[in-house]
Amino acid sequence: MTDSSRFSLSGPARRRWLLAVVLVLVLVALWFLLWRSPTASAPAGRRAAWDGPVAVSTVAAEQGQLAVQVKSIGTVLSLNTVTVRSRVDGQLTKVHFEEGAEVEKGDLLAEIDPRPYQVALDQAQGQYQRDLAELNGAQEDLKLYRLLDEQDSIAGQQLNQQVALVNQLKGTVQTDKASVADARLQLSWTRIEAPISGRLGLRKVDAGNLVTSADTDGLVSITQMRPIAVEFTIPEGRLPELLAVRDGDQPLRVEALDRDESRVLATGVLTTLDNQIDTATGTLRLKARFDNEASVLFPNQFVNVRLRLKTLDDVVVIPSDAVQYGSQGTYVYLVQDGKATLRKITLGPVEGDRVAVEEGLEGGEQVVMEGLDRLREGREVVPAEGAGE
Repeated sequence: MTDSSRFSLSGPARRRWLLAVVLVLVLVALWFLLWRSPTASAPAGRRAAWDGPVAVSTVAAEQGQLAVQVKSIGTVLSLNTVTVRSRVDGQLTKVHFEEGAEVEKGDLLAEIDPRPYQVALDQAQGQYQRDLAELNGAQEDLKLYRLLDEQDSIAGQQLNQQVALVNQLKGTVQTDKASVADARLQLSWTRIEAPISGRLGLRKVDAGNLVTSADTDGLVSITQMRPIAVEFTIPEGRLPELLAVRDGDQPLRVEALDRDESRVLATGVLTTLDNQIDTATGTLRLKARFDNEASVLFPNQFVNVRLRLKTLDDVVVIPSDAVQYGSQGTYVYLVQDGKATLRKITLGPVEGDRVAVEEGLEGGEQVVMEGLDRLREGREVVPAEGAGE
């Protein structure tokens, strides 16, 4: 018996086998038709969720202004900081200031014992008076010598010697004047006055201590509070925009905000650009000046900075989250007659969470904000629950 005859089926068995195969194929076909086809036999609820209207929330495109700004983090800097030191040596007798107080330029801060410097001034004035008197006497003698010389009563050498003596005494008197002025200046330095207006720091020396002009710590520091500066950086990519508008008629406006950017602390103007870009960070340092009349900005304080480059008028503005990006470029979905419509747009500058639309959109059109993942051209939409509240 051959192998083929060994495994051959009889007529009835073959028919049963063929019938089973056909039945299996029919069942498979029914399964595909009933369970895998979403349009033919899917449950009504599932078809409705798939093909029914999409719930979306929309926002109207606004027609208005958009401020083009650069955001950064800055550090508040004092325009002037002075350590007040004594310019003469002596005992600190009086302290006239309170720590942390505001002072004006010229206010008396402290006094050093003036008595040694008063004595030095008196000595210098006495020397000056003595030499001045000697000069006056020599000048009177010179007048007499000249009269005698005209009468040919004295030798010419005597007249010359008297002229030399008068000139010598004039130099001595001039030196004495300088000594008196120096002594008076030293005496004035025993009254220590504020060299600038600002806020005082903590006192470093108490009354009764000996102070010298060589003391590096000084008596107290003064920090100028008004006006004040803020230093910050911008990316080098924004530099062309800045240079294009910097030389305009109006200075560029700079705002200093608190840490969470919820409140504008002060408003100032841009004053200075650094002369080179930092290659390590790719940024350029800038400095702005603030009047700081309310003293809300404090030296070494960190603030958020907004530099306003320009303001665009009469532009269409939408939320940045509404913009979609795809192979066809940038686009948004609009709602028109209850259906979604894809609209290609050209974007402009961005400010915070808003972006200007240069082409493709008009003010008042309804732009889809939520529900974008299930949208396609012509898809029916309905307002999402709570939309517009």
